[in-house]
Amino acid sequence: MAITALYKLKQNWQNAYDTSLKRLKLLIGAILIVGIISTMPSFFRSIESRNGVVLNDWVLTHLPAYDVSVPIFAIIWGMGVLMLVRAFYKPAVCTTYIWTLIFICIARFISITLVKLNPPVGLVPLIDPLSSCFYGHAAITRDLFFSGHTSTMVMIYLNLEKRSDKVIAFIAAIVVMFLLLIQHIHYTMDVLAAPVIVYCLYRFTRSLDL
Repeated sequence: MAITALYKLKQNWQNAYDTSLKRLKLLIGAILIVGIISTMPSFFRSIESRNGVVLNDWVLTHLPAYDVSVPIFAIIWGMGVLMLVRAFYKPAVCTTYIWTLIFICIARFISITLVKLNPPVGLVPLIDPLSSCFYGHAAITRDLFFSGHTSTMVMIYLNLEKRSDKVIAFIAAIVVMFLLLIQHIHYTMDVLAAPVIVYCLYRFTRSLDL
């Protein structure tokens, strides 16, 4: 039984990347992701050193600020594991996921550079030892517009295929968006803009047949 499952899994990967072009798209995407990750610490350090504006956010004004780092990252990393498992058995989604992530990272670099914001009033630092390496193990508070955590959740939702998975991912995304506001990590517009931008980038990626 196990041998049959392994053979089927091998066939899935071979069928998903049965041409040199498909393999090349995956390879280039993986290389670009590594390059983007390597630039993140210096980029976030540079934006942290600048000054921006503080927005008058009506929603945050009426929300108490609490440290909900643990549930935020428990949900994000839990959904990340689910996405990884699904991609392992449905390898065709890997290329789309990777290239969507590339476009999201580029879009965030641009939007964060252009939209200079100071942290919201009452911000409670978000601590996650697993993802802190992307920030150079420094406290980053000015990577605001648009929300990277929300983007991750929406991207996972869009790439999952099973209906039950999508329902779970949708609920998880809504909960994370709310918790980010509770922690005052983002302005409301950062959180609300992310799903729209990510969806557009996902559709763009699909239109390129990546």
